[in-house]
Amino acid sequence: QVQLVESGGGLVQPGGSLRLSCAASGFTFRTYIMSWYKQAPGKERELVAQIPNFGAMAEYADSAKDRFTISRDDAKRTVYLQMNTLKSEDTAVYYCHAMGPPPSYELEYWGQGTQVTVSS
Repeated sequence: QVQLVESGGGLVQPGGSLRLSCAASGFTFRTYIMSWYKQAPGKERELVAQIPNFGAMAEYADSAKDRFTISRDDAKRTVYLQMNTLKSEDTAVYYCHAMGPPPSYELEYWGQGTQVTVSS
């Protein structure tokens, strides 16, 4: 059974930091492209950051560049999102996403989401 379990969300003041984690099970984690998406109220879900498999370079949405860092630990089957200098507009539910396996990348899995609220 495939599972993506996010944790680490919460309430933080503007300028603060949070580290999200996503623990994966039920699939060959190291071969999957892992991503974080966010969805704010009334808005569509959008990509925040993506980290490919096999050591390729991560990519970020413009809103996340220079503030967020995505990383993965294939041994722990976990992907992380370090979020610094948080702003009110970062408030959203953050979802972990997996896509694979190669070469077709036809399977996709989503976590249940974790709420991030940036407010004073």
